[in-house]
Amino acid sequence: MSASRNIPGTSRRRVLQAGAAGIAALAAPAVLAQPASKVRIGFWPVAAGLPFFAAVDRGYFKEAGLDVEPLKFAGAQQVMEAMLAGRSDGSSNGTGSANLAIGEIAQPGLFKIFCTNPSNAKYVLDEFIVPKDSPVKSMAELKGKKVASGPGIQNMTLCKTMLERAGATGAAVSELPIGQHVAALVAGQVDACYTLEPTGTVGRMNGTTRVLEAGVVAKYILGDPMAPWHGGAASLTSEFIKKNPEAAKKFIAAYARGIELVRTKPDDARTHMKGYTAIEGALTAEVPLASYMLYNEFKPSDLAHFQKFYDLFTEKGIFEKKVSVDGLIYRG
Repeated sequence: MSASRNIPGTSRRRVLQAGAAGIAALAAPAVLAQPASKVRIGFWPVAAGLPFFAAVDRGYFKEAGLDVEPLKFAGAQQVMEAMLAGRSDGSSNGTGSANLAIGEIAQPGLFKIFCTNPSNAKYVLDEFIVPKDSPVKSMAELKGKKVASGPGIQNMTLCKTMLERAGATGAAVSELPIGQHVAALVAGQVDACYTLEPTGTVGRMNGTTRVLEAGVVAKYILGDPMAPWHGGAASLTSEFIKKNPEAAKKFIAAYARGIELVRTKPDDARTHMKGYTAIEGALTAEVPLASYMLYNEFKPSDLAHFQKFYDLFTEKGIFEKKVSVDGLIYRG
């Protein structure tokens, strides 16, 4: 027989209430200990990934109840391949938009872009650099020269096209990791490099290289030095969004806090490059910062410039078919 049956009504209720309270107290820690939603995000060590780095370091994702794992890769192509293989749930800013599009062609509906990092002559990311004492004064003078390009199909296609359009025909273009660009110029292995920041700043600060021209994609590919080149993008896989719609919204909101920090307190944000990139010390204050555009900030003109960039890869036969930018943008 249960002991509670021998307890008077009022006392029995108190015992039951106390028991229920005890069970609730025991259950409470279990609820608090529930694991945070896991999100694996691929990045490569370029300055454009700053909002993501800041959001991780400042705990924005943790505050949103997310366990975000940064996955470092050697290049944008590897970031995209990890998404295709299901080893990553998305990409940070700085990941080549064309590289992502190739993943989209391989697996339609692979991802959604929620933020880009447009650059141009004002918000500098892309540039051609030459040795400090090089006699070359214009892009056209690279005709017949040896030029190194950053790795991957996006960088190589852009480099060759820009040289052609600048009148530098016959240039021999080779692929070289961005971290080796300054050293290759100093050693005389190449005459110029198509590179991304912080390479130009590194060479300028150590007195070995100079920028020949910056914002080159906007000028030679989009036709306007101030046009937004959406060359890098932050994304989430469609599978992750479908399976974790609330976590996806929380992730994007926390990421947006990182963007707001870069926009309003750039000097504070810059410190978060350390540990994710080779940028530290005095270099931190010198590196140009990219601009950022969230999915709900796109205007028709922004989409048009983005599409023009993608259409180049279709024209060059890199994309097997036309990729519509509009269909890749996250809609909330």
